[in-house]
Amino acid sequence: MAMVLTVVGILVFAVGLLVSIAWHELGHLSTAKLFGIRVPQYMVGFGPTVWSRKKGETEYGFKAIPLGGYIRMIGMFPPGEDGRITKRSSSPWRTMIEDAREASYEELQEGDEHRLFYTRKPWKRVIVMFAGPFMNLILAFGLFLTVLMGFGVPKSVPTIGTVAQCVVKAGQPTDTCPADAPATPAAQAQFRAGDKVVSFDGDRIRDYDQLQADIRKSAGRTVPVVVERGGQQLTLTPTIAVNDVQKYDGSGRPVKGETVKAGFLGFTPTSGVVQLGFGQSVDWMYNAAKGGISSLVALPGKIPGLWHSVVDGAPRDADSPIGMVGAARVSGEVFSLDLPASQRIATFVNLLAGINLSLFLFNMLPLLPLDGGHIAGAVWESVRRRFAQLFKRPDPGPFDVAKLMPVAYVVASIFVGFTLLVMVADLVNPVKIS
Repeated sequence: MAMVLTVVGILVFAVGLLVSIAWHELGHLSTAKLFGIRVPQYMVGFGPTVWSRKKGETEYGFKAIPLGGYIRMIGMFPPGEDGRITKRSSSPWRTMIEDAREASYEELQEGDEHRLFYTRKPWKRVIVMFAGPFMNLILAFGLFLTVLMGFGVPKSVPTIGTVAQCVVKAGQPTDTCPADAPATPAAQAQFRAGDKVVSFDGDRIRDYDQLQADIRKSAGRTVPVVVERGGQQLTLTPTIAVNDVQKYDGSGRPVKGETVKAGFLGFTPTSGVVQLGFGQSVDWMYNAAKGGISSLVALPGKIPGLWHSVVDGAPRDADSPIGMVGAARVSGEVFSLDLPASQRIATFVNLLAGINLSLFLFNMLPLLPLDGGHIAGAVWESVRRRFAQLFKRPDPGPFDVAKLMPVAYVVASIFVGFTLLVMVADLVNPVKIS
């Protein structure tokens, strides 16, 4: 049965990925048509065409490799400096440029002269190229809201799960106490498993994050703590100890291997599924976006770890990058976990939302052939035309993004190499969530 659920999870992920890709390309398609740009093709996938149908002037279809998609717009690049569409040269760099230029005109028809992408004002081109990633952002926002406000998320709650018997530094074993280790304030004040913390030093406790923050800033003080036990409220008066506790970053995530000196009470909270309000959900997504940006910046530093995980079999870090193959495996693992169906669905939806957020952030990088590269080209064209007007100079004309195609090929080669490395790592040494 577990194998069947794993296969189902992988298939559901594949469908979700295809929907995300189609949704992304729909953003490009709809805005391109809105601004009168002719779009001969709208395709989900790469490689040989599996199915297609032409409606109006656009061919819609699916291709065999579901790892991306595209729309083909007429006139993505302006003609060359001589006014011609193609110009051959023995230079390989010039050949790359003119091949790209020729491809953007290969389906040019009579009457298309005024329907070319490059002839649209820069702000319209920015909208067309931004619309694709923005659709992923909208989908991520909707999916995250569904999980956070609908299903809820696993979260520590201000109810005591276990009481530690002695004070030890963060990261040290808690099952045995060193001979010189003092008893924890929670043990001395006779806290018990199942106690629900109602207030701390007069502050009514809403969630565990608030309780943890209050404890940490109360080092060395004796404070009244009201707990609910067996339907009755009791007031306990622990003296908060000073200890080396886990350090957290500005987004509330633990910093690996780092501690800080702060107040310590000495208990482990229980976990529950908590539904967040709209404001809390927005804060959660904001922190997720900041974390995504940080992960994107840190991506080059993850390459050695990926390499060693493939070549030497070194363990994969929990925050190691995963590709679509790895995400599909995780999805299959989620569906086979021994959890309530609602939590499995919520975990899968959260995974799909995270992928859409990543697609948005990745595509916004100002590098060709990504959408962000075309956006940067349009913005630069607008800036230099504005400067020309300001200083009464001749209009410099459209910015020729095709001249950056050699750089685009280098960037694409790096992306392909990184993707292959991640795919191999996901196959031979995958990240597991269980």
